[in-house]
Amino acid sequence: MRLKLVPQETSFDFFNRWKLWLGISAIMVVVAFTSFLVQGLNYGIDFRGGTTIRTESAQPVEVAEYRAVLAELGLGDVIISEVFDPSFDENQHVAMVRIQAQDGAEAVTPETIAEVEAALRIAAPDIRFVSVESVGPKVSGELITTAILAVSLAIGAVLIYIWLRFEWQFALGAVAALVHDVVLTIGIFSELQIKFDLAIIAALLTIVGYSLNDTVVVFDRVRENLRKYKQKSLKDVLNLSINETLSRTVMTSVTTLLALISLFILGGDVIRGFVFAMIWGVIVGTYSSIFVASTILVYLGVKRDWSKPSNTGGNQYANIDA
Repeated sequence: MRLKLVPQETSFDFFNRWKLWLGISAIMVVVAFTSFLVQGLNYGIDFRGGTTIRTESAQPVEVAEYRAVLAELGLGDVIISEVFDPSFDENQHVAMVRIQAQDGAEAVTPETIAEVEAALRIAAPDIRFVSVESVGPKVSGELITTAILAVSLAIGAVLIYIWLRFEWQFALGAVAALVHDVVLTIGIFSELQIKFDLAIIAALLTIVGYSLNDTVVVFDRVRENLRKYKQKSLKDVLNLSINETLSRTVMTSVTTLLALISLFILGGDVIRGFVFAMIWGVIVGTYSSIFVASTILVYLGVKRDWSKPSNTGGNQYANIDA
């Protein structure tokens, strides 16, 4: 017996109050944008600048113990991660310690580095610093610009792709859904002041891909049903198409969320921000593919070519584009 989160055949009316869904999305976008303007983002070391220290010791790296001894120094944002490499010796244990820039300085001072070394010797008496590298505010500013450019280019590429594959109305609906997802994700990071670093940019690009996949599945079925049911209104065709793909959409989202929630609980602090962004992105991406992209399509309308003959004859593959 197969597991079914949603019945195989449903008949929900998703557009009975389509103006309400657009209104709710518009309010959420305004709140997210306002939070970003008022509070800003809690930028991590990648965007603030700071110092990266590579350490080595004969003792195994205990990340929690390293973090505990450094917390007493009050250095702000500190990221500790163990480095694994097959070429390392059996007694060669390497860690990367990243410390945010202090008081607007481009690099952590030698005195602070000495304090860090003394603190880490409590956890690993034989620890030594192999290298110390600093990233200044200028490089961090370039990373912010590059991150914005990467997300913008991804959304622009989606606009062109959907335009070429479907019609411009589909493209605008898909891009509106993607912008909706990205803005809401940035907004919740601003509202909750969760650390925002390069890993979150990677999550945003992944969210764009996930949301687009959901939207394209629905739009493919819409295009197919527009040719099959020429007498139905656009709203009825969209309702039919979403109901036909609803089981697949819900199952995909739920199974993805199960994996992400497990990672969020068991994955540790290093990837928690990334996983939180993905969980939020899957939820809003599923919502937007139904209630944003499709609703905008209802509002814009679609040009239907009535000159083509009905394609309802033939075998089970008659209505599928080659």
